[in-house]
Amino acid sequence: MRPKHTTKAHSERIPYPNKLRAVQQQKILLTRYLAAASTMSSADDLLTLSNETVGNSTFFAYIGQYIDLDYSIWLYRLLTPVLVTFLLPCAFVLLIYCTISFLYIYKLHSRFILQIYNEGDFDFWDVARTLVAVVWDAHGWIFHGYEVCGMENLPESGPALIIYYHGAIPIDMYYFTARIYLKRQRLIYTVGDRFLNKVPGWKLLARVMKISPGTVQSCASVLRNGNMLSIAPGGVYEAQFGDSNYELLWRRRVGFAKVAIESKAPIIPMFTENLREGFRSVGLAKRLFIRLYNAVRFPVRPIYGGFPVKFRTHLGAPIPYDPSLTPEELQEKVAFAIEELINKHQRIPGSIFHGLLDRFISKKIKPN
Repeated sequence: MRPKHTTKAHSERIPYPNKLRAVQQQKILLTRYLAAASTMSSADDLLTLSNETVGNSTFFAYIGQYIDLDYSIWLYRLLTPVLVTFLLPCAFVLLIYCTISFLYIYKLHSRFILQIYNEGDFDFWDVARTLVAVVWDAHGWIFHGYEVCGMENLPESGPALIIYYHGAIPIDMYYFTARIYLKRQRLIYTVGDRFLNKVPGWKLLARVMKISPGTVQSCASVLRNGNMLSIAPGGVYEAQFGDSNYELLWRRRVGFAKVAIESKAPIIPMFTENLREGFRSVGLAKRLFIRLYNAVRFPVRPIYGGFPVKFRTHLGAPIPYDPSLTPEELQEKVAFAIEELINKHQRIPGSIFHGLLDRFISKKIKPN
């Protein structure tokens, strides 16, 4: 038999495939060394290059004993797009904190601003709201081609209760609030979950943009004062556990109906097309996340996305105050109105690919 040229101990320490890769890496480094050496004239430069080449060769030879470098590089390239989809929602959070930072800076310069705008009924935060609205509206237009359809259904003045479907991230409500503030010079008050008050810096943003948890009495008072108010009956539960089928997850919540009846304000149903294609919740272990959410009452399900799909907000016809309806009956009537908007304007199940195409190809509206 032909004798082996390697000892048993050495062959066990360095598996043959990894050893071969290490040799190949050394050959590549040697080739690069010779190519670089041909362009150098100084002996010191050649000595430095030689030391670097030997060091790199030794490093790859050592690492190659324990790690499959080719597989690691392949795995890194494969998982990079997945990691990016989980990091993109951080851009939304970053934009919120940029907004909060701007409001704090604006607040620090309050004396200077008040000296310039020293008119009688000047609202100190009006300028800040306008600048914030410009930034958010520009972000929506550039990143999602944001549009609002049915704006004529909003009253020019007087109260209106806007009931909307809650996406994984309610970014459409930020865009919508900014657009209405710029077009109508009216600020939409918003009901937000209580956990938001625990987010650092949130309280200033909530005070400026009129976001609060709200009770039936406080919400009715906002409407009686002639303001517009937005509520998502599904709340965080709908945000976390809704999917691309766009089913309403209201769980018999009738608080908004009691607000409408007490304030006698009209209800405007609202839905944003492709909302679930922009940001989605992870579909795995849904039951486990539901149990965890019910225990902590805090968003626990991971969110991914940030896809630049087309966002188009649709406003339905106003539902006028009807004293003959009970809160439960009014809730069913509003849910039916939003489901009509979904069935008319949304592709079910939602598709990220088609949502991207909607930015370039106008979609035909389904007949009633």
